[in-house]
Formats: sequence, structure tokens, C-alpha cells
Amino acid sequence: MQKTMRHPIFKWFWIVEALELIAISINMFYAPHAVAAGGATGIAILVQEVAGIQVGITTMGVNLLMLLLAWFFLDRSTLKRILFGSFMLPLLLWLTPEINLVTDRLLAIIVGSVVFAFGVGFLYQMDASSGGTTVPPLIFKKYFGLKPSFMLLATDVIVSLFNIPVSGVEAFILAVFALAITGLVMNYVETGFDRKKAVYIMSPQLATIKQQVRDETPHGLTVQRVVGGFSDESKEMLMVVVEQANFRHLIDLVHAIDPNAFILTMAATEVHGGSI
Repeated sequence: MQKTMRHPIFKWFWIVEALELIAISINMFYAPHAVAAGGATGIAILVQEVAGIQVGITTMGVNLLMLLLAWFFLDRSTLKRILFGSFMLPLLLWLTPEINLVTDRLLAIIVGSVVFAFGVGFLYQMDASSGGTTVPPLIFKKYFGLKPSFMLLATDVIVSLFNIPVSGVEAFILAVFALAITGLVMNYVETGFDRKKAVYIMSPQLATIKQQVRDETPHGLTVQRVVGGFSDESKEMLMVVVEQANFRHLIDLVHAIDPNAFILTMAATEVHGGSI
């Protein structure tokens, strides 16, 4: 899947699929329950509740305004990156039927947040964007040095606050809850679900451990020379990358050879290349 996402032809297919996930989350989970969880689509949901204007139409209007801001305040490469999504998402929102798939409001927001997070996460993996309110944070970063992630969150919270006069306090609470779920799920989507462990091993019997591990571990394996912070001596350290399921087996294997081996473990969310 990762290879097809980066393929020049299939990449556009995956971008459209990601945008469609966002459209489904809005039209089938957020909008039917009148919950605006930030962004241009959130503004569109609020406008639909107040004026009855279809979500896709308002989203297009907001995106056009954001594109105008990007034209004047951002570089052309950024404008090009958000251009496709800015037009395609409103089109998909217009084509995707607005159906209330889940009658329970809380469950609908939970499911919608997960679907939305997958859509946005896939867009980020392909360096694409749905446009909209992602533009102001980039402007604030360029001219004021503010972090885009913080400004995007602030923008989403401000939009979510308008749930209170339009749909009530409960809608606002659900919107904030949706933002939290989306952030958590996006973290997994962006870093990948195929998580591994990076294990660093130091031992007087490192050669034996290395040979045993090489026979049983198909992932990254390398030895490097390091200077110990405590002893200030130069020693060899073995780094091994293993699947979560094989982590305990690796630790038991090392301890069987050297019960006093020094082992440091860290999460490895993205690994490239093979064994060394």
C-alpha cells in the first residue's frame, strides 16, 4: 500500500479515496447530528444548520477564500499542494449522500472521528491536503513563527465554540471529543500500525548474541561503537529492530546468553531498509 501511495498514477487515486473518507465522515456522521468539529467542513455544518445551505457549497466557498489567502501570503508550492483537495472535497461532499447511519449521537461522533482521521492521515502521508482552515496556520507560521499544529487546533476549537449558539453545549462537547479522537487516531495512521521495537544491547558476549539474533531476527541488525556515559569507555552496541510479537522472545534470548546484559528498548514507528 505504501508503494502505491507514492506511485505517480496511483497517488491521485489514493488522494481521492482519502478525501472521500472525509466526505463520508462529514455527511454520514457529523452533519446528521449537527456537530461541527472544526475546519471548513465544520463551518459548513454550522451554516447548514442555520441557513440550510448544503455542506459542499459552503465548504467550496470557504476553500476559495483560503486559496485566495494562500495566493497572497504563501508560496506557490504550498498553493499547488492544497489546490486539488480544495476543489475535490467540496465536489465529493456534494456527491456523497447525507445519511444518518448511526442514530446514537455519541457513537456517530466516535465512528466519524475515526473515519475522518484515516482520511486526513492518508492525505498527510501523500503530502496532500484538503485545503480549508489548514491555510491560516501556515500563514501564522510564515510571518509570526507560530507552530501550525497549535494554530490549527486553536482554529478548530474556535469553530467548535460556535456549536453552542447553533446546536447547544452538548454539540460543542462532542466536537471537542471528536478533535481528541481524531488526533489520537491520526498519530497511529501517520506513524503506521506496523509498530516495532528498537532494542539496543551491550554485553561482553555481544558476538554470540549477535550471531544468535541474526539467525532469528529478519529485521534491522547493526553494531556500532559508542562511548559509555558512565564508564567513558568505547564499547560495541548491537541494535535490533523486532516485531512487537517477537520482542519478549528477543529479551529471553539475550538473557539466556548473558543475564546481566544492558538492554535499552524504544518504540520504532517507521523502519526503512533491511538487515545490515
